[in-house]
Amino acid sequence: MAHSKTRANDGKITYPPGVKEISDKISKEEMVRRLKMVVKTFMDMDQDSEEEKELYLNLALHLASDFFLKHPDKDVRLLVACCLADIFRIYAPEAPYTSPDKLKDIFMFITRQLKGLEDTKSPQFNRYFYLLENIAWVKSYNICFELEDSNEIFTQLYRTLFSVINNGHNQKVHMHMVDLMSSIICEGDTVSQELLDTVLVNLVPAHKNLNKQAYDLAKALLKRTAQAIEPYITNFFNQVLMLGKTSISDLSEHVFDLILELYNIDSHLLLSVLPQLEFKLKSNDNEERLQVVKLLAKMFGAKDSELAAQNKPLWQCYLGRFNDIHVPIRLECVKFASHCLMNHPDLAKDLTEYLKVRSHDPEEAIRHDVIVSIVTAAKKDLLLVNDHLLNFVRERTLDKRWRVRKEAMMGLAQIYKKYSLQSEAGKEASKQIAWIKDKLLHIYYQNSIDDRLLVERIFAQYMVPHNLETNERMKCLYYLYATLDLNAVKALNEMWKCQNLLRHQVKDLVDLIKQPKTDASSKAIFSKVMVITRNLPDPGKAQDFMKKFTQVLEDDDKIRHQLEMLVSPTCSCKQAEGCVREITKKLGNPKQPTNPFLEMIKFLLERIAPVHIDTESISALIKQVNKSIDGTADDEDEGVPTDLAIRAGLELLKVLSFTHPISFHSAETFESLLACLKMDDEKVAEAALQIFKNTGSKIEEDFTHIRSALLPVLHHKAKKGPPRQAKYAIHCIHAIFSSKETQFAQIFEPLHKSLDPSNLEHLITPLISIGHIALLAPDQFAAPLKSLVATFIVKDVLMTDRMPGKKTTKLWVPDEEVSPETLVKIQAIKMMVRWLLGMKNNHSKSGTSTLRLLTTILHSDGDLTEQGKISKPDMSRLRLAGASAIVKLAQEPCYHEIITLEQYQLCALAINDECYQVRQAFAQKLHKGLSRLRLPLEYMAICALCAKDPVKERRAHARQCLVKNINVRREYLKQHAAVSEKLLSLLPEYVVPYTIHLLAHDPDYVKVQDIEQLKDIKECLWFILEILMSKNENNSHAFIRKMVENIKQTKDAQGPEDPKMNEKLYTVCDIAMNIIISKSTTYSLESPKDPVLPARYFTQPDKNFSNTKNYLPPEMKSFFTPGKPKAANVLGAVNKPLSSAGKQSQSKSSRMETVSNASSNSNPSSPGRIKSRLDSTELDHSENEDYTMASPLPAKKNDKRDDSDISELEKPRSRKKIITDPEDKLGMDDLSKLGQESKLRSGQRGRKRAAVISESEEPQWPEEKRLKEDVLESEDEQNSPPKKGRRGRPPKAAAGATQKEESAAKTPKRGRKKATPVKPVEEEEEEGEEEGEEEERQMDIIEQKSKIRQYKTPRKAQQRRGGRTKQTATKENESGEEMEAFQSNSPIQDISQEVTMEEEEVSTVKVRKSMCIDRLACGNTHWVFQ
Repeated sequence: MAHSKTRANDGKITYPPGVKEISDKISKEEMVRRLKMVVKTFMDMDQDSEEEKELYLNLALHLASDFFLKHPDKDVRLLVACCLADIFRIYAPEAPYTSPDKLKDIFMFITRQLKGLEDTKSPQFNRYFYLLENIAWVKSYNICFELEDSNEIFTQLYRTLFSVINNGHNQKVHMHMVDLMSSIICEGDTVSQELLDTVLVNLVPAHKNLNKQAYDLAKALLKRTAQAIEPYITNFFNQVLMLGKTSISDLSEHVFDLILELYNIDSHLLLSVLPQLEFKLKSNDNEERLQVVKLLAKMFGAKDSELAAQNKPLWQCYLGRFNDIHVPIRLECVKFASHCLMNHPDLAKDLTEYLKVRSHDPEEAIRHDVIVSIVTAAKKDLLLVNDHLLNFVRERTLDKRWRVRKEAMMGLAQIYKKYSLQSEAGKEASKQIAWIKDKLLHIYYQNSIDDRLLVERIFAQYMVPHNLETNERMKCLYYLYATLDLNAVKALNEMWKCQNLLRHQVKDLVDLIKQPKTDASSKAIFSKVMVITRNLPDPGKAQDFMKKFTQVLEDDDKIRHQLEMLVSPTCSCKQAEGCVREITKKLGNPKQPTNPFLEMIKFLLERIAPVHIDTESISALIKQVNKSIDGTADDEDEGVPTDLAIRAGLELLKVLSFTHPISFHSAETFESLLACLKMDDEKVAEAALQIFKNTGSKIEEDFTHIRSALLPVLHHKAKKGPPRQAKYAIHCIHAIFSSKETQFAQIFEPLHKSLDPSNLEHLITPLISIGHIALLAPDQFAAPLKSLVATFIVKDVLMTDRMPGKKTTKLWVPDEEVSPETLVKIQAIKMMVRWLLGMKNNHSKSGTSTLRLLTTILHSDGDLTEQGKISKPDMSRLRLAGASAIVKLAQEPCYHEIITLEQYQLCALAINDECYQVRQAFAQKLHKGLSRLRLPLEYMAICALCAKDPVKERRAHARQCLVKNINVRREYLKQHAAVSEKLLSLLPEYVVPYTIHLLAHDPDYVKVQDIEQLKDIKECLWFILEILMSKNENNSHAFIRKMVENIKQTKDAQGPEDPKMNEKLYTVCDIAMNIIISKSTTYSLESPKDPVLPARYFTQPDKNFSNTKNYLPPEMKSFFTPGKPKAANVLGAVNKPLSSAGKQSQSKSSRMETVSNASSNSNPSSPGRIKSRLDSTELDHSENEDYTMASPLPAKKNDKRDDSDISELEKPRSRKKIITDPEDKLGMDDLSKLGQESKLRSGQRGRKRAAVISESEEPQWPEEKRLKEDVLESEDEQNSPPKKGRRGRPPKAAAGATQKEESAAKTPKRGRKKATPVKPVEEEEEEGEEEGEEEERQMDIIEQKSKIRQYKTPRKAQQRRGGRTKQTATKENESGEEMEAFQSNSPIQDISQEVTMEEEEVSTVKVRKSMCIDRLACGNTHWVFQ
């Protein structure tokens, strides 16, 4: 068909061939058919067809009419849009439409048609795609740049494209959309805010999540147009962030989300925006800062982010927000740390310091999240965290808040299991975190039951996983035990002991429930329930739940049977797991997902279930030990020397023999132990003997071949073995054999006959064996033992000095340097004590004679014959042995009754001995007897004298032991309400009369009205009263006041007619009364009951005598400062030891240094010994601490930390010499003269004592300052006590000195002391090994607690510290949160070659008169045992 020849300007429309007129007069279908032909025509045309362009011009105009643009049929509109798109292509660059309005209508029409792209499954989709492709290719929309409404057109186009894009579109659709939109941005003159918003809105998280494809489209568009669009983005953020014009865009509230997305898309988009964020980080608006911090956390922490390196000022500014005042901001910073550590290990160094500060944050949540961040990174890769970061986690295990402690402990446990147990990162990583196992077990020393339970759970799940196969589990336990430090070993032993004790308690409960129900059984059940609940968290709720559980056990036989099997000694690990599973299943309730009752019972079952140890496990452990002995074990691969592995394995078996003795009953086990007995290693043989003693009860009946092989070995050990082995051999025979009398006789007779005083080397073992036989079978050898003691022990051993001792100025030397003769004498003393303890009577007056002998040893400073042959260190050993023997005998009632007051008072002076080790060891013996409630209450009064100890750590430990003993007694009274008749011997408050009496007879108390002596008395009284008065339970303050008042109405029973003695007693009472009045507000209330005074110490009150006189000099009133006593818990003195709250400023030259009285070569503080204990160094951090870390200030007033950080019993130490030597000391000649003058003036035997720190905070007198200078000028290089030094307390200033010198002698000094561990020779002392082991463990636990949280003060810091008074020091345990903050900021100091201890104030020496020796009516040359 030929074209119509009508010209365009004629107004007639020319249609393509075959196409008739398109108007509203035809049907829709026909219109569509004709339009398709038009579309085909335009598609085939190109821009060069000038004639056709002219021909179809009117048709192009016609298609743009409103008829088509507003046609109701979508197919018609689509075809018209396709035609129009081609028209723009054909007529480009000049469109046939000149009217701006028409152009706008056309492009808005085309935009509306693009919505059809949304349905990719539509039959018309290809035409829609063609439309998109056409306009994108031709860039048709660029025509609109000249239109006034171009922004509206572009915005509508962008919105349409972002709304239709979906996951059904292929890459071509995506590409054409980007092409179309990018051309508008890149080629246009401007980008309006509305258009920018249309793009950016797709980056907002809410929109992003709704339409991921729109986000991808916007992302691609921004990447394509980054350079062109960047100025407009910068302007937008500048308007919003800097000028605060949030109204310019609806996206203003999403600026921080947009910045993050734009940074992730292309960081160049934000080149000018990032500096604005630094400004916003310093905004005064908390919420605004928080938003910026959240944003930057994501930007810095992103995987491939280089922002920190590219913009260091911004990074530093961000780090500053770790110290922001707003809690949520600090919290956000801390949360960011884990991502940063994982994605950017190079930034760990920058983060460390800030995390350190935040680990001490006052907010619990922040401290918690610090732990989470570090642990999360460490679990991903240990290399991501440095040792400092791990140490922050370590510190938080002692946090105040349980949630933080739990997170830290669990985090460390998970790290340990991953890198040490499973060795996921090799041996180096395992070594790096080797300390974790020790640290976790150290936490078992904490008082909180929650901590202890968590340690038990961690041990069972992470350290030695209970689900391992038996051999693997025992191998894991074997090498763990061998690599633990000493304190961790003790904690683990204590853990097993506690679990075993609870297991027995539950077993007793089950047995009681099985009995017929009576009132007595109900009471017994209730009592047992109360005991068990104290071993569970939240005792209040636990009590109710345990009562409920008891009822369940009574009603449900199956549960009771399962529990009975669980606590049976023969229960295997598999059976235990099954029992726990069955019990929890029966108690569980599916309808109650959170069941507190079930949770509490699970706690109980976890503690009592033997999931690690059974007969099979012990057998596997024995095999592991045998492998080490045979050399076939992997000891070296595990990093454990074979000798150490064997020894540790036997020690482990020894501990388990206490808690699981039945599990050892197998021939294979006993045969292996028998082989160990024959090994050369003494420690191994010792452990094997102890295991036999604990587990051998069935050997005689069930293992006759073992019995036959064991007996000769035991005989040999008892006769010729090492001392400790001889002891255990005797106890083995006693425990295992029914014919023990015969066996003892076969050992005793030859030993008795072979005793030769001239052969000292071979006397120790026979004396030990005979002593323990005397203890275990006193009646069998009564006559020969009495003769042996009277003739051999006393006359041939104790009363004879055969060899002169080495001349030395030391007061203590290591065990190996003690002379053989002294070692024999010590064993002779112990043998006498064991003999008496076995007899348990004084019918033959042997006890009286022995006590006279022991007090004479003390009276003579340890040199019984006073021939001067014994060296000073040996005299110290003998003094300790004598005092310890008296304390041991006092634990037996029949001997306590015959100990005179003078003997008791002389024994008490050992706590102030001049030798540090004697004071230390004697205090341990005293505490052991008191804590077991075996020593009478008056022996607790001796603790008051500890206030005079010049060594701060000794005072702190003594205070803590005193707290422990007072709490033990109070707890006992609560549990045993029926012991009211024993109240006088149990109620802690009754120690006050004994203390007053002891202090009134203190040999240092010479002049009744002497202010300095009275201040010493006051300090000693406050040492006791502070703890007693910390709680006013049952109006105890009034009760104590009443006691003191009553004492003033009596007379001293020791010298009722001696006016001076009574005056001293009343003066001490007045000091006590003033303390009570100044420290209590309730003392004047009515006493709950009338106190009973001990008749042995005080006469009956005279009704005609009313003593209302005040015996104190007026000057003393100023020394009683009012104030409430601080609360004293068991760990009070441990975590917050005695220190100064108001330290005086002193120059370095104004202090004397006090050093060890043992030379450096006697200090066994080898690196090896120290290393095993370093890991117990921990802080107790407050939850209230400063935002920023302060450097440690040594002279800070409230510094309450002790400088020692390891267990007092366990750490290396030398003792403080009271006579200061070799540096900054008084000259020896001066001291000698002082001592001689004192001796001449007193006419009595003096007792040197530890110099006591002045109580007052008054300024020093000029005379005191001058004497200080004189003292420093008269330094002596000799490490020795005074030439005429005698035992007792370390010396004070000479009584013969002038008044000026006496005043000066009380000047407080400070010095550095070293400490040497006391390794007592009296290790064989205990009458039964099991009892002894328990005592040692308890003592170690207490000692460990006393040091577990303390820090060592740097040496320089100590040198800068000024003096302080102990009066102010007594108030330090009750520190505020600021104190805790300061402590937390103190760095941990590594211990190198020696442990440095706190400097102490020491007064100058003053020789004292002994007021009690003259009353000892005894000689020292003739002893008769009748």
